[in-house]
Amino acid sequence: MLMRLHSLVVWTLFNAWISSHPASADDDPSWHKYVRAPPSRLVTPKAVLTNYTVGNVTDVDGLITGKSVAHLTRASNATSDEVPTIVLDFGQNVVGLLRIAFAGSESFARGYPGLRLIFSETKEFLTNQSDFTRSDNAQGELKIVPSGSDQIAVRSKPYEWLNQWGCEHDGQVCSDGLHGFRYVKILLDALPADAPHTISSGHVAISSVSLEWSGYLGTPDTYTGWFECSDANLTQWWWDAAYTTEMCTDVFRANDTEPRGAGSESLFGKMVIHDGPKRDRDPYMGDLAVSALTSYLTHDIQEAARNVLEDLAQHQRSDGWVPPASINNYTLKLFDYPLWWVSCSWDYVFYTGNVSYIQAYYPTLLKVLDTYYTANTGKSNSLLVRPDDYGDYAFIGRPGSAAYYSALYVLALDRAAELASILNKPNDASRWRDRAANVSKSFVDVLWDPAVRAFFDRNCTGNGCTAHAQDGNSLAILAGIVPLPSNTSSAASDILDYLDKALHQRYGNTFYDAGGDGIDSGFSQRVYPFISYFEIAARFRAGKTDSALNQMRRMYGWMASQDPGVTFWEGIGPGGKPYEDGFTSMAHGWSTGIVPLCINYVLGVTPATPGFLTWDVKPVVGDLTWAKGQVPTARGGMQVSWSFDVEEDRIHVDVDAPAGTTGTVSVPSAGSDDRGRGRRMEVVLDGQVVYGGKGQIAARGVAHRDEEGLIQVQVQGGAKHVLEFRKV
Repeated sequence: MLMRLHSLVVWTLFNAWISSHPASADDDPSWHKYVRAPPSRLVTPKAVLTNYTVGNVTDVDGLITGKSVAHLTRASNATSDEVPTIVLDFGQNVVGLLRIAFAGSESFARGYPGLRLIFSETKEFLTNQSDFTRSDNAQGELKIVPSGSDQIAVRSKPYEWLNQWGCEHDGQVCSDGLHGFRYVKILLDALPADAPHTISSGHVAISSVSLEWSGYLGTPDTYTGWFECSDANLTQWWWDAAYTTEMCTDVFRANDTEPRGAGSESLFGKMVIHDGPKRDRDPYMGDLAVSALTSYLTHDIQEAARNVLEDLAQHQRSDGWVPPASINNYTLKLFDYPLWWVSCSWDYVFYTGNVSYIQAYYPTLLKVLDTYYTANTGKSNSLLVRPDDYGDYAFIGRPGSAAYYSALYVLALDRAAELASILNKPNDASRWRDRAANVSKSFVDVLWDPAVRAFFDRNCTGNGCTAHAQDGNSLAILAGIVPLPSNTSSAASDILDYLDKALHQRYGNTFYDAGGDGIDSGFSQRVYPFISYFEIAARFRAGKTDSALNQMRRMYGWMASQDPGVTFWEGIGPGGKPYEDGFTSMAHGWSTGIVPLCINYVLGVTPATPGFLTWDVKPVVGDLTWAKGQVPTARGGMQVSWSFDVEEDRIHVDVDAPAGTTGTVSVPSAGSDDRGRGRRMEVVLDGQVVYGGKGQIAARGVAHRDEEGLIQVQVQGGAKHVLEFRKV
């Protein structure tokens, strides 16, 4: 029986969709060298791992050079330790369907020679079983015979084999289909369960091995946003993160999606952002808090995130709860993810300008905030209380009033209030802002720990109740529960100082201090790049640029320097190892926060109103000397660059924003933190002094100094503007 065919219809629609989304040409190609995606959808291996290639194997280099045919031969009386094995390295993580061109085979007994395929993202977990297969983790109709490998019965005449999901025979000689991997091990071997169709002996000739790329193909001509800076490593990691999300961006299909009941008729055939290419191939809402931003800032594929937002909204429960994903038929009980739906909806509206989206789903927003979470609020205070049978993004055993839930609640309420104001619903906006203020007051009153000057993870007694968590503390700063520093001493500054001291590892900052080990062993050694994104953002927001850059370099630099390289991991465990061994997704969209961090803070560009109709440029410098990039907006690309002259203490900023937009360019003045300490500034806009060195406004209405010590200059889009902020 033939294996199920890969959907040609979906591929036709996907390719048509790609061709209908051209990117504008870029006149500065210097960033092209950082792009990680393959040049075409046909991807070939880059090397043979000779140390792993054993047994009677010849001409294996032909699989790389294309100049010869590789051969695997095994006598019928061979012992088990003589299994002919080839291991191919694709050079970096890839995703798709493996294709093998066979020159034929010869059988030494009844049945075809069998090949087993083992896939892994790392050499460490390249064993006798793939590091992950959907078949071994499936439920229902997607569950074929578990084996930990993909099987082939190699026919005698030349033909091409495509690794599609299904079985060649009734429940025998089965393949998993799509894989995310860097290494593939090919063995001339057969499962006893596949007899009599395959045998572990014979001769197999392979002409070529390649991959049909499945994810979004992010070649230079598809990028609508880009970034570079004076630190070549930060620059490369930005592009590595973009590639990680490209691997996760794909058409939602039944045969290669999360196997535990995630198949959804309402998503089939649509572009989505999966959590990862090999595992959790289901679009989870929390992950989109990072991966969707990465998508908006790199490519014109906004519908990938919108499809997920809309689908989950359409599956809202009657009590207002929004499911986190389609897994388990939309029933996975996560308490925090409806709040991420609110926050991600704000991101979508502000980064894409699609206000009609929130007009359509405003009733969903109302029901989330005014029905579901009001029913899960503590009676003695305004903090959220998680039901006992619900989890969160990390499935942490911390029921009750965790700081993370209420901090995220405040952020969601404030963002919802902004969306309500855009839709001219002042009563809703006022109600949500008042509620956010009440929650913030309770948050400080109940959870503040004066001993370390940071927030407890929970107000409780027992195991883990002395813990301080990265998530609640970081979001408390971003949500404005504690004010940002106006000088060197503040609650926000103290929190970040404590986190850096208590969470610091060479591979990033952990998501709990030592008290977290009372909840689960190893929490004080585990790094979640997802939550670390918010801590780093809080550091930038609080003016702690040097520590933000340091944390980025430790965490992203660690992942980039380890196998498989390039892509960023779901989580880092003790000692810097993958936190769930081979099960760990080594390419995960929620770990790509370096993209928005570099755009929003290093380059300094953020939307002030939907679609960047109005915008802010507020670059941070730290130890960098220049940065440049392009930000996609609803009206076209916005190019920004800045450079810092250390000797002359001068910041030069160029801004070229689309016509019809306006914005503010800001840098620190005297008394502020990032490169602004102890200096008086003169500001020149397009050759005209618009702000004088003694605080005198030379061009009234164009420039001023705000309460935070920033000199702000108003700029109109439609032409390139040159600004100099120089010491006088």
